[in-house]
Amino acid sequence: MTTVQDTFLLSNGYKIPCLGLGTWQTPDGEQAIKAVSEAIKAGYRHIDAAACYENEIGVRWERDECFPMRH
Repeated sequence: MTTVQDTFLLSNGYKIPCLGLGTWQTPDGEQAIKAVSEAIKAGYRHIDAAACYENEIGVRWERDECFPMRH
């Protein structure tokens, strides 16, 4: 791996980023929003999130701001 855009090829033919931002133990709110925003600016495309982390509001809000849904 040489860049944050590098990927692994999965056996089903899909690719997944080699590097991702883990958000476990990141407090919800401004800190989660800033962490996701800075990671995306740095080139990260895999953001690990789960409801049990209890920070999904900030993580999801910033992700949706940076990557609006396409219809």
